[in-house]
Amino acid sequence: MNALELTLIRIGFLAVLWLFVIAAVGVVRTDLFGTVSRRRRPAARQQAAPAPPKARSRPARPSRSTPQQLLVTQGALAGTSLGLTDEQITIGRADDATLVLSDDYASTRHARLFPQDGQWLVEDLGSTNGTYLDRQKVTQPTPVPVGVPIRIGKTVLELRR
Repeated sequence: MNALELTLIRIGFLAVLWLFVIAAVGVVRTDLFGTVSRRRRPAARQQAAPAPPKARSRPARPSRSTPQQLLVTQGALAGTSLGLTDEQITIGRADDATLVLSDDYASTRHARLFPQDGQWLVEDLGSTNGTYLDRQKVTQPTPVPVGVPIRIGKTVLELRR
């Protein structure tokens, strides 16, 4: 091998090494700060006609089959419960999460629970270790039956009536 070939091999090795370092820093940054969603804003806003006034109605009374609370059954927060409203519940290590976990196996923004069409769904938010619904890995928004365990790292949650 001549000196030129050896120099090119060294430069190629350094380039691959730097690409690995940049990728590792990107993964750590995403895990610490979460992902940033970049939505395109429409160029021109269209003005819609004003909506007709809604008739006043009493809030819907929850039926017996709808869950009323989210209960932590295992993990550091065992015994903690959250009342379920029409708002989504974000779960993770981030300080702005609805349920902040101090679990080493949970991501910053790990999962979310949200109501849709009268039922609660769980969605994994691209976590490293995954979200499990009764031993099945959640890959898309999945309905959560009452009493079925949701596992996030060492933390286990259940919907209760």
